[in-house]
Amino acid sequence: MAPTGTSPGTSLGAPAERREGRLKVTGAARYAAEHPLPGRAQARPVPAAVARGRVTAVDASAALAVPGVLAVLTHENAPRLADPEDATLAVLQDPGVPHRGWFVALVVAETLEAARAGAAAVRVEYAEEAHDVILTTDHPRAYEPEDTGSGQPAAREHGHPASAFGSAEVRVDVAYEVPPLHNHPMEPHTSTAHWDRGRKRLTVHTSSQGGTTVRDTLAALFGLPEDRITVVADHVGGGFGSKGTPRPDVVLATMASLHTGRPVTVALPRRFLPAVVGHRAPTLHRIRLGATADGRLTSLSHEVTTHTSRVKEFVEPAAVPARVMYAAPHSRTSHRVVRLDVPTPSWMRAPGEAPGMYALESAVDELATELGMDPVELRVRNEPDREPDTGKPFSSRHLVECLREGARRFGWAERDPRPRSRAEGPLLIGTGVAAATYPVQVAPSTAEARALPDGSFVVRINATDIGTGARTVLAQVAADSLGVALERVRTEVGSSDLPSAPLAGGSSGTASWGWAVHEACVRLAARLADHAGPPPGTGLSARADTAGQADAESSYARHAFGAHFAEVAVDTVTGEVRVRRMLGVFAAGRILNARTARSQFVGGMTMGLGMALTEGSTMDAAFGDFAESDLASYHVPVNADVPGIEVHWIEEADTHLNPMGSKGIGEIGIVGSAAAVGNAVHHATGVRFREPPLTPDKVLGALAG
Repeated sequence: MAPTGTSPGTSLGAPAERREGRLKVTGAARYAAEHPLPGRAQARPVPAAVARGRVTAVDASAALAVPGVLAVLTHENAPRLADPEDATLAVLQDPGVPHRGWFVALVVAETLEAARAGAAAVRVEYAEEAHDVILTTDHPRAYEPEDTGSGQPAAREHGHPASAFGSAEVRVDVAYEVPPLHNHPMEPHTSTAHWDRGRKRLTVHTSSQGGTTVRDTLAALFGLPEDRITVVADHVGGGFGSKGTPRPDVVLATMASLHTGRPVTVALPRRFLPAVVGHRAPTLHRIRLGATADGRLTSLSHEVTTHTSRVKEFVEPAAVPARVMYAAPHSRTSHRVVRLDVPTPSWMRAPGEAPGMYALESAVDELATELGMDPVELRVRNEPDREPDTGKPFSSRHLVECLREGARRFGWAERDPRPRSRAEGPLLIGTGVAAATYPVQVAPSTAEARALPDGSFVVRINATDIGTGARTVLAQVAADSLGVALERVRTEVGSSDLPSAPLAGGSSGTASWGWAVHEACVRLAARLADHAGPPPGTGLSARADTAGQADAESSYARHAFGAHFAEVAVDTVTGEVRVRRMLGVFAAGRILNARTARSQFVGGMTMGLGMALTEGSTMDAAFGDFAESDLASYHVPVNADVPGIEVHWIEEADTHLNPMGSKGIGEIGIVGSAAAVGNAVHHATGVRFREPPLTPDKVLGALAG
């Protein structure tokens, strides 16, 4: 157990327990659907039953006859919205159906059961149109986007990669395919909206990674002043990117409350999520690696084709990490996109890096096999001294140390490199390695710190704790900056009435919020030093706004790095792959809380295990729908699938990041972990699987062939 008390100056880095932990395990923590406001109604959306077309008629009579049904909203009677920046939020505004699952009606009722029955009774007629939902590398409508949507150009080229590849002594030219993946947070997307007609004030409880963004979006959509809207996201049951921007549930709940004058909850059924809250788009990869006989890369090419919807462009930037990883004088990284009649893809934990590094790190393993070289040594041999794409020096890069330390802890030196060299009866045993990278991202934030007469302190910031322990870590940042014991600091987060802050996403939350908290506390400490005696009755406060600092251009390339090692057992009778052990070693700046950091790393690695072995989705060509739309068919790892996962980190002192010296850790755990498992399966079987997940049918088929 962690110590119950801390001394001044010892908070940052300590394994402090989560402050909200007891509330969660006792059920006292309230989520978005758990606010029993007087007169609250329930609403259930009606998804489109065609893959493309338009609504020609809606018959709501049977639904309105269901006892308890209050209203049925359609494109004919729903409140009008201003044109949104995000077109996925333009729900119930016109009869168009851009993809299956698009919401075409909303039933509002006294109870959840009545809303569900009413939704089933709505009759919708359509004029269907031909649809196209299948991604191929040679699709005639493939195009190169202007950029990847993440501030990165869609294509980058250095030198002459094609000719360098053609003249390379050793070449690997391979194709990988990563299927669609779904976020599936434990708490589905849910919002409870209350429009108070008398006060003309909107209060929304929502499951979101960023309440400030939700408030700003609702103000623009409904033409309301921002100071008339309060968005509360006190406790959020996971998001993994899918709650990074507002989703239709919060718009529908607000619509229903405006229409009925009552509080309304919209809790999306899990089967609806893949169609309306984003997904990781499928990615088709072609990777060409050229090297000298001693393993020096001369050419690196990573080309990606992915899909987007007709509603809104989203590009999975899967070739971007190849611009960071290895020293190759000739390189090309590119993205092509195809607009299809599919749900709009969006952010999912480590967008770009997770699928991109699966393909790249698997291809590097293939190159090691061609060279007859140890895959750890191949990576070390191609370590760059500057970021290959920009030429900027790294603020810190300890990837080699991660690989070396991981190899030592994993017992890599005892490995027989020959495939199928180790067996236990019908089980083939193999080990694999992969590297990881994720960019350091920071955004401007505001915060307030206040000293109270009783000797305690309160920090206020609209950060969102999505299960990462943000409340606790921000209190540690504050205690460290003030030079006081952690127990004297309280944090207030999760409301748009607090000082505004960016969303919890891109592994940027703590770095962004912590910077503002640190600055506010430093200023407060200075005020206290000039103040004689205890603070007055209202206390003394200080505010900070990191605009112009956190978003300033850096002359350094700032990234976190890591190394993953995995051991698997492949059953030659059943085709089942079991991961026996995983090890991750990371270089992610200063670790601010050892307990919550370890939890984040383990969580990411577990998601990577799922990506490698169990998780995958299929687009049904005939119906234009994801066949795996719930947890009965989309298989996430359970306790029995997760072995002992070991996590370590390299101590980094990087002065080019933020006042805490921290890098984001929420996403780097998943990057590369799937590739380590895949590489271990190759070592065990001698078969290279280029399309995850590595399910028993695929494994048995390959072993039989």
